[in-house]
Amino acid sequence: MLNIEQLSITFNEGTPDEKKALANINLSLTPGQFVTIIGSNGAGKSTLMNMISGSLMPDVGDVKIAGNKVTFEPEYKRARLIGRVFQDPMAGTAPSMTIEENLALAYSRNKKRTLKFGVTKNRKDLFVEHLKTLNLGLENRLYAKVGLLSGGERQALSLLMATFTEPKILLLDEHTAALDPSRAELITNLTKEIVEAHQLTTLMVTHNMQQALDLGNRLIMMDKGQIILDVNEEEKKGLTIEKLLQEFQRIRGTQMENDRAILG
Repeated sequence: MLNIEQLSITFNEGTPDEKKALANINLSLTPGQFVTIIGSNGAGKSTLMNMISGSLMPDVGDVKIAGNKVTFEPEYKRARLIGRVFQDPMAGTAPSMTIEENLALAYSRNKKRTLKFGVTKNRKDLFVEHLKTLNLGLENRLYAKVGLLSGGERQALSLLMATFTEPKILLLDEHTAALDPSRAELITNLTKEIVEAHQLTTLMVTHNMQQALDLGNRLIMMDKGQIILDVNEEEKKGLTIEKLLQEFQRIRGTQMENDRAILG
């Protein structure tokens, strides 16, 4: 479903601030795989997500989604294949538009655009059914401006908008990091339910190692623009935070940076 070959990019090349953000990344995801990605700040996690989504172009390498080579396609052209939820609950939705209008835009993402009215009765019924699955009462607030929703409600809506057209790839970029613990737990549970229900091929970046262990069926650790550990489903079942930190030290010969990556 996703194939990445020899993906590399260097920022500020030829200057004192030169940084190899990604170095020869090779990664393949089969349909339905749910991969969590961990690593210290600056490991290249978000850069990888931006390469897949098309907001960054590589120096070298290829990106293929569902057999389509999209390496140098702009972000808007890849939108038909990709759903994405960002860390910031304010991103990914239009705050001045209603819940219904936001859902109508998301619904049209992978469809041919026409001049017909965007929200038919059938579509409204569809939106209501999907909103009910969130158990937040948003199905009764179709005409509420999204900017008036709480952070957790807005992130739940963003997750729904990113997934209800069943994209080929779902990208989750630290999508619970900005939420309080109770809302983060809500979004984490919704993520698990939605991904499993639709068997979505998913990449999720997180700083929270326990979350990376609890979700998904494969785990990748990145450091300095490289994938240094790739754990399959069976191996993942026996992992703990302590074992992950030990693996990092074994591979790199040093302890992982004392940042949010070591938090459970």
